[in-house]
Amino acid sequence: AGGTPVYVETRPEDGFTVRASGIEKAITPKTKLLIVNSPCNPTGGVVPPEEYERILALCKKRNVWLMGDECYSHFTYEPHKPYSIASANGAKERVIIIGSMSKTFAMTGWRIGYTLGPEALIQALIKLQSQSTSNPTSIAQYAALEAMTGTMATVPVMLAEYAKRRKRIVEGLRAISGVTCEWPGGAFYAFPNISEHLANGGGRSALAKSDTEIAKMLLDRAHVAVVPGEAFGAPGYLRLSYATSIERIEEGLRRLERFFARAEAAA
Repeated sequence: AGGTPVYVETRPEDGFTVRASGIEKAITPKTKLLIVNSPCNPTGGVVPPEEYERILALCKKRNVWLMGDECYSHFTYEPHKPYSIASANGAKERVIIIGSMSKTFAMTGWRIGYTLGPEALIQALIKLQSQSTSNPTSIAQYAALEAMTGTMATVPVMLAEYAKRRKRIVEGLRAISGVTCEWPGGAFYAFPNISEHLANGGGRSALAKSDTEIAKMLLDRAHVAVVPGEAFGAPGYLRLSYATSIERIEEGLRRLERFFARAEAAA
């Protein structure tokens, strides 16, 4: 549509939480839409309800649409709780919600999600969507209906298991020399900072110039797949998913530890 994306930086010391104060500095008279992803992929940052409502008030004041990406909304860890900005007073006229079956109901590959918003806007979106992607299969639609109208009993079970995996991967990453990692407040990704291992990273021998190079080295030498932080506008980081078994996480951590230890010794 010809729009220009503008990114609002978040900080690890704030739990990668986006703030209304930072957003306000980025808004201009040309701003039309704000997208807030909470819990966030890749950082795991979660916007607290009171902060989210300040963001909504700012959007209403500046006549900006607020789109809440809630694909990971049911996967939050203590002290955070699931929260939808759609539940705030006065949200209906200014808020768009994006949701997905892939995460909450483990329906990755079924490619089905939903959008909530004012009727006039949704009708316009239907015209666009129906002519571009048609529709998901009827099988996926019936499966999604069953999932959303069911008891959701599987969700707390998955969340409890993710919490165990989160604990193990963060503790394991923190034990690796030159690696720091914040606790993700939600979703199922760890986002470690490996900038000490990069050129100009702070005193130790550099293993590479960028996190993208590190990601390629990990794949080629250790057979560990990660996503470089540069792909998310966050150089110096790697994204690791813990939506896998504890055994695979343990093996991945062993390979990461060996990789960084050997690379440092050879540098």
